[in-house]
Amino acid sequence: MATLIDSPEAQTAAASGEADPAFRADVLACFRDTRRAIPARWFYDKTGSELFEAITDLPEYYPTRTETALLERYCGEVAQQGGAGRTVVEFGSGSSVKTPHLLRAVQGGHYVPIDISGEFLRESAAALAHDFPGLNVHPLEGDFMRPLKLPEAIANEPKLGFFPGSTIGNMVARTSLDLLRSMRETLGVGSLLLIGMDRIKSPDILIPAYDDAQGVTARFNLNLLHRINRELDGTIPVDKFRHVARWNDSYARIEMHLEAQDDLSFTVLGERFSMRKGETIHTENSHKYGPRDARLLLRAGGWTVRHEWTDPDDWFALILAEAKPFQTAP
Repeated sequence: MATLIDSPEAQTAAASGEADPAFRADVLACFRDTRRAIPARWFYDKTGSELFEAITDLPEYYPTRTETALLERYCGEVAQQGGAGRTVVEFGSGSSVKTPHLLRAVQGGHYVPIDISGEFLRESAAALAHDFPGLNVHPLEGDFMRPLKLPEAIANEPKLGFFPGSTIGNMVARTSLDLLRSMRETLGVGSLLLIGMDRIKSPDILIPAYDDAQGVTARFNLNLLHRINRELDGTIPVDKFRHVARWNDSYARIEMHLEAQDDLSFTVLGERFSMRKGETIHTENSHKYGPRDARLLLRAGGWTVRHEWTDPDDWFALILAEAKPFQTAP
């Protein structure tokens, strides 16, 4: 049987009913500012994580099925390009539905899924451990936006970071760079990173992917307000907000917002806030990248591209990059 190795820190966090202090700080900062925005990572409580998995099955949401097809086809080449035998460290693992393709190809002895949603993380890690006899699974609950200390058991193992889903697109440029540099520090020089990046394409394709006909994405977005009410003693009238998705061509990104349908007043942690009709809370960005954009971003973050795979329509790219020692000259 595979071994599921849970950390004491994760067990302590799971036992605590307290809201994350960073969540409190981000939400209060949002409502105190006139340009209201909440980092997208706070979508992913258990309900949010489950709703996102439902989004990935929607007919309008092309990224998951396109990337999964690339993984099914090319993970063998990832192993040939240097990934064979490496410990896979997945950043933001979610349900880990794409991960088996990589694990089967790489055939390493350890897997470290990292996610901010502890309960969802442990459930998916346990399921994966059951499916891979002989694999040591080390779920690590934490915010991978900062450097993390990996389990001692893999300290000297060669590592392959895995960051699928074009999650890098959820971040503004400076945050993307910070994350890539943090990943480099977490994994170490000589490590590899397999990352998914969504390509720039027509808004006629993009907008429905983030505003589906069944309303699942709307429920996912609105769940953030439910989470604030539940964890931060909020009184936000969720039914007075609507989900909005729009294409911002200047920044090459889809934006998701929650728009107030009336003049509103509510409290969070006892502090009173108000919003005018038509004002929004900016909840997510999804930046799209051309081939040169992607390579430039990775180089700036300390990663050198080894190989790149795309689908026939060039809608999505899988990129394998290496954390080489820094050089003072080309």
